[in-house]
Amino acid sequence: MSHEPLLLEPATTALVLIDLQQGIVARAAAPYAAADVVTRCVQLARAARSLAMPVVLVRVGWLADQRDRLTPPADAAVPNAPVPAGWMDLLPEVGPESGDIVITKRQWGAFYGTELDLQLRRRGTRTIILAGIATNFGVESTARDAWERNYALVFAEDAMTSVDAELHRFAVTGIFPRLGSVRSTAQILAALAPVQG
Repeated sequence: MSHEPLLLEPATTALVLIDLQQGIVARAAAPYAAADVVTRCVQLARAARSLAMPVVLVRVGWLADQRDRLTPPADAAVPNAPVPAGWMDLLPEVGPESGDIVITKRQWGAFYGTELDLQLRRRGTRTIILAGIATNFGVESTARDAWERNYALVFAEDAMTSVDAELHRFAVTGIFPRLGSVRSTAQILAALAPVQG
């Protein structure tokens, strides 16, 4: 993680939080506990809202018949089982609050088949701060898609976690530095603090 100064312009920056929903947060997580990640994401969202930055809450889910769920053959495919009631519900402490954007995706990445790019571009967004669960699934897939759309990316390293500490580490050290800037929640909040005044 770099210690280079981070410059953020709230007028062209959005916070995108990935899959902070009941069914995802309830799973085991590493290297950070899901509850700690949620706390840091709430801090980021509070700062973003105070600066009138867009806050995007992304969740994953499918229709009741699950015909919109991806099921290609894979060696370690997730069982295609119905999800329990409330599985898709965003955590109340995360939001949504008035003005937040809620995006429902049907796969790991938040851009394909959603209006995320449209909503960001209509608000003049050029930089995305990314956080959420899981680092190497939803966050990484969304980051790759954002990079291909020429967004500048800032990764809140300790405001994301995965199912395994090594998977998180590889994404944060091997992939994310090639796509954007990796910083701690504290570094991102400090970059926003002078603007908050």
